[in-house]
Amino acid sequence: MSRLRPSPLTLSALALFTLCACESGAPHARRELRTVDIPHVQEIVRDDIRRHLEGIVEAAGRVGRGFAVEASVARERQMRRAMHLLQEPRHGVPAFISSPMSFLCAVLPDGRVMARDSTPDTMKGEDFGVRYPVVHAALTRGETGHALAEFPSLEEGGEPSFSMIFVAPVRLDGEVVGALVAGIPLWRWAQRLTRQLHVEQAADLPNGLVLWVYLTKGERLFHMGTSPDLDEVVPDAASRRRGLAEHPGGYTGQLQLYGRWYAYGFVPMPNLGDDVGMLLFRADPDS
Repeated sequence: MSRLRPSPLTLSALALFTLCACESGAPHARRELRTVDIPHVQEIVRDDIRRHLEGIVEAAGRVGRGFAVEASVARERQMRRAMHLLQEPRHGVPAFISSPMSFLCAVLPDGRVMARDSTPDTMKGEDFGVRYPVVHAALTRGETGHALAEFPSLEEGGEPSFSMIFVAPVRLDGEVVGALVAGIPLWRWAQRLTRQLHVEQAADLPNGLVLWVYLTKGERLFHMGTSPDLDEVVPDAASRRRGLAEHPGGYTGQLQLYGRWYAYGFVPMPNLGDDVGMLLFRADPDS
């Protein structure tokens, strides 16, 4: 995939970023973050959201008759099989084939989960209609939507997880008979963005180019497969808040690790949810 060049409007918005007037450190890497990398990742996120909304609508259109099966055991079994097929290359929804989504589940008209796409099924019986307004809207008003959703930890005392959920009503003979919900955890999305950049810049990675993407939610940091050394020096929540207080549209910074300069940029990501941000690290091959 070719890299997207930022539009004049995007460049104007990114003027809110802090600039480095000095020539030492990582000025080129910071400039690349501001003008190329961050706008590109933001565009990938927008495209991911669009594709998954289209995908959940297509998927919901395929499973309506499964909700009409009267025997609950048979209905659950058939629905789980159908949700598997929706994610397979030969029969599936294109948006789901290479998606970082971690689950697909069917929700009954009363808001409770009928089944998810894997076993053991830890979601069965959960009241998504009460817990998530976007699911309630699909069931009661026939609306398609997406929202950041908090999921309680499966371990006692564990931290909750956050996933973007995509929801579409399921109709049969014109009536809403349920809903379909797909979820992408923030850590998987961060991993997907890093991998996309690595695929696109594969030719420069052997020469020393470094690109890593982190997502944040408040105090929390979401990532997978990133450099453990960089994980230890990622700007903390207090630092991120100070940066956004001075530059609400985002800012860049730099740090030195083992004698090498790294640039980083942090931007809010309101299309992923309240208090969600994206942190992108870059080191140039000659840094």
